[in-house]
Amino acid sequence: MKRRTLIERAGGVALGAVGAGLPWSVRAQDRYSKYKGQTVVMSIPAHPHYDAMLKLLPEFTKQTGIKVETDRLAMARLKDKQLLEMAKPAGDYDLACYVVMWKGEYVKKNLVRELEPFFKNAALADPAYDFGDLVPRYVENIGLVGGPKGYLRGPGAKLYGLPYGAETSILAYRRDLFDKHGLRPPETYAEFEKLLPLLRDKAGIGALTSRGQAGHQCVHAWLLHLNPLGGKVFDDAWKPRFNDAVGVKALEFLKLVSDTGPTGIPGFGQGEMITSFLQGQAAMYLDSSLIFGQVNNPAVSKIGGLVSYAVHPKGVRYASQSGGLGLAIPKNAKNADAAFLLLQWLTSKEQDKAVCKVGGVPTRTSTIGDRDLVRQYPEYITLRQQIEYSDPDWRPIIAEWDEINIQALGVAVSEALTGKKSPRDALDGMVPKVTAIMKRGGYLKA
Repeated sequence: MKRRTLIERAGGVALGAVGAGLPWSVRAQDRYSKYKGQTVVMSIPAHPHYDAMLKLLPEFTKQTGIKVETDRLAMARLKDKQLLEMAKPAGDYDLACYVVMWKGEYVKKNLVRELEPFFKNAALADPAYDFGDLVPRYVENIGLVGGPKGYLRGPGAKLYGLPYGAETSILAYRRDLFDKHGLRPPETYAEFEKLLPLLRDKAGIGALTSRGQAGHQCVHAWLLHLNPLGGKVFDDAWKPRFNDAVGVKALEFLKLVSDTGPTGIPGFGQGEMITSFLQGQAAMYLDSSLIFGQVNNPAVSKIGGLVSYAVHPKGVRYASQSGGLGLAIPKNAKNADAAFLLLQWLTSKEQDKAVCKVGGVPTRTSTIGDRDLVRQYPEYITLRQQIEYSDPDWRPIIAEWDEINIQALGVAVSEALTGKKSPRDALDGMVPKVTAIMKRGGYLKA
């Protein structure tokens, strides 16, 4: 298999299974027998999708004889522990869950393995895997490094991970409250802006919940509005443009969200944001499709049966989040082949459906269109439409992004939300710092 063929499939251009041409005589038991008794150690976050995944692992061991151990950490601790382990000559992890914006850094530091050699290995690859069925935009956004800008599909792009826990933004709203007050979900940002104070006053609860915690969380919330309004962090020459009129407008909108939303948004991470909606403290939610598996779970939600969904409102264009989590094999994995077998099994058609049935999120096109799952999650009908607007270039996933995200933009957005600075002053103030980072990285001339 030529590199071009695999990467084109990763970008959704070619058809067929990644295992096309592999000998069908390689049976599943033959694939697994050599690794029976080995233990794959996974680094995973405390996250609803991976909580759902844990329910599947006993079946994997039953089918293959390969044991699985998990090191489950809070998301805030995950990267530091992974960097420590993956930098060792021999680390503890065979498979690692990563947040999409870490992919460029992990590849630049030579910490994870390219996946094409595993898919080309007839002794490991499942001929029925059907790589082309993976949502192409998820694969591009989460799995590819290289190509245009260093993180999109195209010449030079290589596959280093697979989406597992991938997300796109979706609008969820309290149908009962909207019906009661004669309101309809916003279709445009102009409608959105007018609705926020109106909904707060009529419903008597926060209008829209949001992330707002300093660092990655508040930047994520700002990007949700920046992209559909037509903004970007950098121009085509890597010069900062996040402080232009569109960037300021997006931050002013986020400030309005905070001011009309449930109390505490400037301190909300993803968990607090989700909880505020599930506990009835907000009438709308605009964020990850992760919400699907939780709304009707009585263990965490008070609003089961009261929620409907709509596409992310349009600004100057439709654009929704593309992000979430993926799985990669560390360079120093002790049991890399067994780790690939687990990765392949988890992201297979059968197991993608299985994880969704117990509260996870889909990775495959066939899963989103599955009749039984659509009956369980009617919101998949909206998700199919939303994925068409999912933007793989939603944020610049260069190796320097985490530093920019947390230490620069994450400070500026937080300053605006807490009222320490105006949106204009907050964004303008970070241009010198971001410019210095981009010069150090070689994107801009010193």
